[in-house]
Amino acid sequence: MMKSHFIPLLVSAIFLLQACEESPQMSSVDPVNWQKRMASQPLPDSLESGITYLSVYSEIYSHNEQSTHDLAVTVSMRNTSITDTIFINRAEYFDTKGRAIRSYFDQSIYLAPMETVEIVIDQADQTGGSGANFLFDWQIPVESSEPLFEAVMISTYGQQGLSFTTQGKRIQ
Repeated sequence: MMKSHFIPLLVSAIFLLQACEESPQMSSVDPVNWQKRMASQPLPDSLESGITYLSVYSEIYSHNEQSTHDLAVTVSMRNTSITDTIFINRAEYFDTKGRAIRSYFDQSIYLAPMETVEIVIDQADQTGGSGANFLFDWQIPVESSEPLFEAVMISTYGQQGLSFTTQGKRIQ
């Protein structure tokens, strides 16, 4: 009689353990979200173009070169215009050695006036390393304010927390 109750518990425990062992998704970005943001028409030729560089850190050194802290990264792409829609043509993520890791979309996306869109790099995703960075290609209406690109890096261990920010720099 006891064996019949034990088997369902054992099966449940096995399923629970398997669910916990699944590898974490390395980026919290759902590609479907980018599909919804795609510009539906060709962009006008009259737009001004720019490229912005943003440094991010998916890990930082702690006590020495062998000791690192993993960080979660939130990248904010912000439209600073109160009247104009802007377009981001590329958001490409690079590792410490300058190798491209991933592009987040392959068509232009739009940001409505004052809108912010975010990319999240999970704390478990250490592909970027200590010198990771992004390049953003963007287009805005002439005389509109430029987009703002920022990153917030954060880590918490026990009662300790670590966080800092970086801001993008226009390079073209």
